[in-house]
Amino acid sequence: ADEHLDLDDGRWEDIHVVTGALKLFFRELPEPLVPFSHFDKFIAAISPLPPPLQVTPVPLPPNPTRWTGPGFGDMPGDTIPRPRRVIEYKDENRMSVQSIAIVFGPTLLRPASEEGNMAMHMVFQNQVVEHILNQYSYIFPD
Repeated sequence: ADEHLDLDDGRWEDIHVVTGALKLFFRELPEPLVPFSHFDKFIAAISPLPPPLQVTPVPLPPNPTRWTGPGFGDMPGDTIPRPRRVIEYKDENRMSVQSIAIVFGPTLLRPASEEGNMAMHMVFQNQVVEHILNQYSYIFPD
């Protein structure tokens, strides 16, 4: 049976309740939103490169409205809530790009095993999510 969720219920007015529910949902997924197989690729993409290296940007498809391929299944771009709306109200809800990245980075992408430097992974996870949020309208055009 489908469970009906009444968003008008007063308990959903507290942003911490909503944030906690979202974090729990993402944490309980068998695989994070960014699949384990893509973790190292995302970390490498955000990692600083030595100065002499030149990188040529890879163009994205004109309308990447769906993430497809191994590990992604057929995931609509709308799977990720429109975080820009939350960030627009950062003065009221204290959820800036950096805050959202810190809160959701470790739950949206994580390594398959907890080997390695967890502190560095967290820094890079936050940076990846921050970059996705800052480039959200380019990655997920309307």
